[in-house]
Parts: sequence; C-alpha cells; structure tokens
Amino acid sequence: MMTNSFPRLDERGRGWLRFIWDKATTPDDWSVNGEPHPWWDRYSTPPMCSLGRFDLHETGYVLPVMSDITPAWREAYTRIADELVTRHTSFHAAIDWLTMIGNDPDQRRYPPEWLAVLPEHLRGRYDAPGWVANGVKPWGLQPDPIGSEGNNFFRGFFNMLLCFYRYVSGDNKWEQPFKVAGYQERLYEWSHPQIVSFMHDQWAERPQGVHCENTKIWPFCVSGAGLGLQLYDGLHGTQTRWVYERWIEYARKHYMGLDSKGRLDWFAFYYDPLERSMCTLRDDVSAYAAIAVTLYLLPINRGFATQLYEMAVTKLGWNAPHKPLLQLHPDPRWLTLGIITARELGDSATEARLRKTAEATFEPRFFGPDGDHFGWWFRFGEQWPRGQLSSLMVLSELGAPGAWSQVFNRPNLDKFTEPTVSGVDYPTLGLSQCWNDLDTGALWVETYCATAPKRGCATQFTVSGLPNPAATRVVMDGSEFGQWSVSGPDRIEIRTDVATHRFRIETGFTRDSRHRPATATPVASESVTTVGSVMAAPAVLASASQHLAASGGCSSSCC
Repeated sequence: MMTNSFPRLDERGRGWLRFIWDKATTPDDWSVNGEPHPWWDRYSTPPMCSLGRFDLHETGYVLPVMSDITPAWREAYTRIADELVTRHTSFHAAIDWLTMIGNDPDQRRYPPEWLAVLPEHLRGRYDAPGWVANGVKPWGLQPDPIGSEGNNFFRGFFNMLLCFYRYVSGDNKWEQPFKVAGYQERLYEWSHPQIVSFMHDQWAERPQGVHCENTKIWPFCVSGAGLGLQLYDGLHGTQTRWVYERWIEYARKHYMGLDSKGRLDWFAFYYDPLERSMCTLRDDVSAYAAIAVTLYLLPINRGFATQLYEMAVTKLGWNAPHKPLLQLHPDPRWLTLGIITARELGDSATEARLRKTAEATFEPRFFGPDGDHFGWWFRFGEQWPRGQLSSLMVLSELGAPGAWSQVFNRPNLDKFTEPTVSGVDYPTLGLSQCWNDLDTGALWVETYCATAPKRGCATQFTVSGLPNPAATRVVMDGSEFGQWSVSGPDRIEIRTDVATHRFRIETGFTRDSRHRPATATPVASESVTTVGSVMAAPAVLASASQHLAASGGCSSSCC
C-alpha cells in the first residue's frame, strides 16, 4: 500500500461527519409552525446555551478544520454548512428573541442553580441569563433579530457560521440578500456583508461590547463575535477586527481582577451597563468564565489567551498532577474547552490529564445501524449525542495542534485554485484524505466506505482543475489504474468501487503552476459598497468616541 505523511481524517472524525451530515440533510421544520428534530441540541448549558442555534454554530466549528485536512474535497462540508446557515435564518433559531417579550414573569421562582449566576442584590427582580427580554426599556420591542440593539450572540455567531460556509465553499451565495424570520412572522432582508457592517458600526460605538440579553454584555459572546469578524477580514480583505482588538484591551482593564500575587481573582461572567453590575462566579469556579473565552481569544491575541488559560488552570488545579482533577461544575463544556485550549497552546501534560478524564467519563462511542456514526454521550442517557458538546470534543481531536487558530490566522484560500475532487457520492463513499502535493504535482485521495451496506458498489468521482487532463496518470493501491477518462477540458472521471483505496493522481499541478490566491476577491460590487464603512476605522472610531462622550457611555467607573 502506498503511504504518505499528509493529513487525513481519522475514524472518529469520519463518524462525527457522518452524523452531522444526517442531521443537516434530514428535513425538519424550524418555522413558527414546526419543530426542529430532537437531535438538535437545545438542552446543554442551561439557561444560557439551551437553544438549537448554539448547535448550529458549534457544529459548524469542525467544518473549516475538516476542510483544512482534506482541502481538495469540500463538497460535503459545503452542503452541511449551507443547511446550518439556512436553519439559522428561521423562527426557531431566533425563538428567544421572538417570544421572550418583556421581563421574565418567573423572576421570583428561579431554581438555586440559576440564582447562582445572578448578582445577589438583584435576585428576585432580575432576568436570568438566557431570558433576552426583547421589548424592555429603554429600547422597546425590536422585531428584527439581527438589526437590534441587543441579541449580539445571535448575529455574532451567525456571522461566524456564514464565514465557515464561505471558507469551505468559496462561493458567495450568502453574500446575496436573503430573508431572516422576525417577530410575528415578519421577514427581514440581510446579506452577509450587511450583517458584518451592522456589527462593526454598532460595536464601534460601544468599546465595552454589545449586549446579548437585555442588558447583559457577555465576554464569551463578544469574543465569539470578534473572532468571526477576524475570519471575515481574512476572507474578504476588509478591516473590521479592530473593534475586537480594542475590546480586548477594555476587557483586560474592566472584566478581570488579579489578587495581590498577580493570580486570577475573578473574570466577568457578564456585565450589565444599566445596572452597573458585574456578575462574577464565586471562588475557584470563576476560572470557568476565563476558560470560556480563551477559544475565541487565542487566534487573535495569543498572549492574553495564554495568560487567562494558565491562570485559570492553575486556579482549578488542572495543571497540577499531584492534585485530584476536580470539576467544580457538572457541565462538560468547561473541561472540553480546557482540552481544546491546552492542545492549541501545546500544553500536552495538561491536555493528557484532562483528556484521560474525558475518555473515562464523557462516553465516546460509535453508534448507528452499522456503527459508522460517532459522538460523545456524557452520561446523559439520551438517544443521540448532544451536538454542542460533542462537536467541541471532536474539534479537540481534529488536525494538528493549532488547527483551530490556523483557520483564522492563515486561512487556506489557495485550495480554490488547485485540483479538486467533486461528485463523490457521500455518504456512500467518503474521503479520509484529499491532498495536493505541490512539490511533486500529485493529488493523494484515500477513499473509504461511509455506509456499510454500500460496500463494493460501483461509484465514481471527478478531479477538476487539471492543467492537462490527458497527461494524467493514476495509481491505485500501488498499481497502475486505468478506469478513468477525460471528461472535460480540465477534468477527468475516475470509476471505482465503494471501499478503502489509496489513489495517487499525477496532476502535473505544482507550486509553480498555482494561480494567484483569491484572498481579496470582491464578493460583489454591491457588497463592497455595503461594507465600505468598515474600511475607515479611524473615522468611525472618532465618531463613536464623540457619541459616547455625548451620551455618557460606559467608563471605567461602571466596572
């Protein structure tokens, strides 16, 4: 068997891909009259994240990393991303903003675990995290879930998901106008560039960050929104991330505290600028609030993310082998985020310690009729693995350490100008490797049977982007392979069976023949005009500063 050292998707990654393909491509109804399939995770991390849309964007996290593992095959990731984005425009994606109108009538009946995340002096008269309170003063009812004063987590993570679609597909489908479901079945027209422009201009006026629920500013959600802006800039050549960079410096000063020895004392869970009140978690549990943001801080400010991570794991004792590894909260999310960050930063000792606990307690297993699906079950005793938490755990294993940060700092856009495999009958046939070796001009393709009953069936796939298709040479499993033909001016069709095979396709496409990368390709003339305001950061900043001064905006005294 021919061997190489290029990346490949491992068995667990293939199993998770198989399950999220089923989730994404199985029709269900997210409209006001429908109900999402129960396998969409609207159960995890209550009351903050127990919404189906969190499953949409967190499922999306694995797609660009998988795309970087098989950059010459992306069509399955594109289909999944498109289905995720489509659901995010629906009623059930914004159900909290569209149904939680006014203050929560159950404010006085919250369970003790919810009271623990409320400032003590506000308990009994304050909405719990997760209750968005659309319609409260001073903003009033805002029917558009994107064009609103609050609801930052909705559009912030939506932008990231839209960026993931662009990253894996290379096309501008969602940069054209589309409809988003609003209050009382109204529809609002947006495009991806318009969403980014709105986010940027709104954030430019609010150095402290934009709130999610009325009126909580969450460092977790603000960081996610900022990282999405960074990826948008990398895909489109714009300049929006400065608002995030400025917020990071604000957070250093106002959203964390150190003790007399320079150790982490607290990190803001959220901040309410109207109540001028900071919610911090008690004692060592406060480290979880810091762990929550490191995944999003790391690609843009490695120094600050490293500082937060190291202080948090020290506070929790996770990096101390002589101490028992304690989980001070039963939610698996925190340990999972710790594993991802440890791996990204190369802290292999802490990663191994945390991963050992996860393997023993998080229930990783294959499932499905043929055992070709994979997920993490976390001892919930449920029918399906929870999408939010499972996707994060799968992300913690994908690619090499640093794979997550690479998506945002060194996005691979050259893949769109290199030989590409398409027409794969997924999920009958899967590709665990699809990599262009630009030093030798060879495309490596490793196939596998993705649906057991289809094993041995006839199938085919196309390789396009070839400089001279007739000169192509194909080797399969170490032997010359002749079951292929030229099918177009830049492409060939390969006929094979549904099984594990390794192809070496001599394409003649080398580093010297690569076309100019598409880094700054405009999405459309209208889109460039739409995001024009995000190009003039200094002018916007000056305008925002004047606005803040005139309105008495949040200053350091607020914190």
